[in-house]
Amino acid sequence: MRSTSPPDHRRFLRLLQVLLTLVLLVKLAGFFTWSEDVGFTRAFKMVSRLSMTAAAYGLYRLILSRGAVDSFRWHNSLAPILYAGYLLLGLASLLWSTDAAYSLLQLVMDVESLVFAFYFVKCFLLLDAFFPTSRISLPNVVGNASFGLIAVFLGGMLVAPEVFYRLTHNGEEARLGGFLMNPNELGMLCVVGISCLSFNFYRGYHPLLTALKILPLFYALLLTGSRSSLVGFLLIALLHVFQSGHRRLQWATAAAALLAVPVAVRTLFIKQGGVEEVLSLTGRLPFWHALLTEGLPKEPLLGYGFMRIAYGDYFQSTHTYAAQMTHNTFIQVLLNLGLVGFALVLAQLTLTLRGFVRTRQTERRLLFFGLLIPILINSFTEFGIFGQTNYGILFYQLLIFLISLRYHPLLSTAEKLLLKRKRPELPLLPA
Repeated sequence: MRSTSPPDHRRFLRLLQVLLTLVLLVKLAGFFTWSEDVGFTRAFKMVSRLSMTAAAYGLYRLILSRGAVDSFRWHNSLAPILYAGYLLLGLASLLWSTDAAYSLLQLVMDVESLVFAFYFVKCFLLLDAFFPTSRISLPNVVGNASFGLIAVFLGGMLVAPEVFYRLTHNGEEARLGGFLMNPNELGMLCVVGISCLSFNFYRGYHPLLTALKILPLFYALLLTGSRSSLVGFLLIALLHVFQSGHRRLQWATAAAALLAVPVAVRTLFIKQGGVEEVLSLTGRLPFWHALLTEGLPKEPLLGYGFMRIAYGDYFQSTHTYAAQMTHNTFIQVLLNLGLVGFALVLAQLTLTLRGFVRTRQTERRLLFFGLLIPILINSFTEFGIFGQTNYGILFYQLLIFLISLRYHPLLSTAEKLLLKRKRPELPLLPA
């Protein structure tokens, strides 16, 4: 006699959580420079990124094979449309780019990560719709993947400190990251991991284990010496505290923050360069001024081409250092795609913000701000969400699809029959 009990998906879901975490971990690892050998680094980055995009699609198909239906509708569709417009403008800029091959390479990598984000987000939307008992969540997967990478750096600094540390300020400060990853970018990843793992406390999901993961992430954040990421962490902490609704905790946190600010400024923010270094954003302000007054007027409308900021490989002014990137994602767009591209990305970011502010799901709105705060702060000082390829772009693309994709419950007759055969226990089916 055929059993009428609902199928047990627990083993499948446990395996899927591990696979989703591993896929994202390897995908993020593809943004690091793991070897001084240029050939190996290029091969690793290409193979890891492309294979993990294929793996994300494979996991998406695996979920469908277990009794889910690819039924989605677009919501807040202007956000992805304008993002596609930004990429199309980048494609068109190959016609006037000062290095079309480099621009094309950067564009292809952005499109590839966009495809990854599309299928990766779809996996979680399908799990929410067709596996209601699943405890797999995007914040938990992102948090665990970030923790895994940071654990490699914390272990590596003990075994090979010369590899995992970078000396700055004339050798007086050692910062975690080495030349494997920019310390500011690594600090951002620490904050993203902390922010995402914090959602486990809301769900009551392994709170002790979560705390044990957050502590080394915070320790690694301090070791990176990233002042911008530390500001992001403080904002994230305040966000979660004031979201908790505990008045006493909120007042205590506010008082502690006020007392800690003078100490933090003296010990963490003011370094060898003194107050002048902080006020100039470690020399970035003069560089930005030169970019806007000397670089932009030469190509104001459409820029120098996708991810190009000068006619040559470097922009160099008389009174500033030479660089390939602007250390500010919005100035980067202004230089490489001109005023047209700048207006486009501002509109796109505004629509993305509006989409999350309007969402009725509190956790999704919190996730948006929990991810956006560190990557947006990083965007003002490093590569950022519209800069040269980096995992901040990937996180932003995940957010775009989170607000623009929705499960569509209106199924076709064929889809209903498929579900009735594979998942008869689901309540969304007609009697």
